[in-house]
Amino acid sequence: MYLDKILESHRREANRRSADSGKSLDQRLVELESLDLPAARGFRASLAGVDGMGVISEIKRRSPSKGDLNPGIDASQWAAQYAAGGATCLSVLTDREFFGGSPDDLQVARQAVDIPALRKDFTVAADDIVDARIMGADAVLLIVAALDDSELADFAALARHVGLDALVETHDEAEAERALSVGADLIGVNQRDLVTFEVDTDRACRVGEMIPGDVISVAESGITGPEDLPRLMDTGFDAVLVGESLVKSHDPTEAVRSLRAVR
Repeated sequence: MYLDKILESHRREANRRSADSGKSLDQRLVELESLDLPAARGFRASLAGVDGMGVISEIKRRSPSKGDLNPGIDASQWAAQYAAGGATCLSVLTDREFFGGSPDDLQVARQAVDIPALRKDFTVAADDIVDARIMGADAVLLIVAALDDSELADFAALARHVGLDALVETHDEAEAERALSVGADLIGVNQRDLVTFEVDTDRACRVGEMIPGDVISVAESGITGPEDLPRLMDTGFDAVLVGESLVKSHDPTEAVRSLRAVR
């Protein structure tokens, strides 16, 4: 399964970085405070305040299942075009090995616009969250399937502590329950099956229906255009995260605008 291979690589890299630095989490937090970084832009707040369906527009060069999508994408220009189309937030892949992304993509994309940005990566260690804050991210991704209960709770708390929102990604009802149990107020439901990689909107809607109204819910993956949004809106989703169809679009501004126009 793709996720297992990716997580194994990320955990190995996290252990190497931790051993090389020799710094505890407390030491890293002291260093973070000394940087006196500006406040994050408020990823969840932006989604909560949007009129209609929020759109999180993603910058992604490739994927393990599809290969190259737009390997030469200019993250700065694409972010600006997304914002011009009315994107509510950005999502930027920073994984190098499997998605061809980088922290540079996140930084230049966020600098090009005034909307919040999610660091889209595989959070497997506390250092990943501290690094995200230093990179300038406004939110981090916590994948429930990748974390045990203790990690999920600790990472969610750490994200809040350093001023970041956490998009807690789920794939089924049991994972949604786990997300709610740690107080998640921003929950993503990935429509793509982790094993088959097939899109299952029926399951996404079932999971979405169990998310309380005061929790911002985001439908992820498999959204190809405006025609996919009405059913998700009827279920109660507040936003969609769209990647592949946007990075492959000839006119990303218009592609985002067409999604935002759905009411």
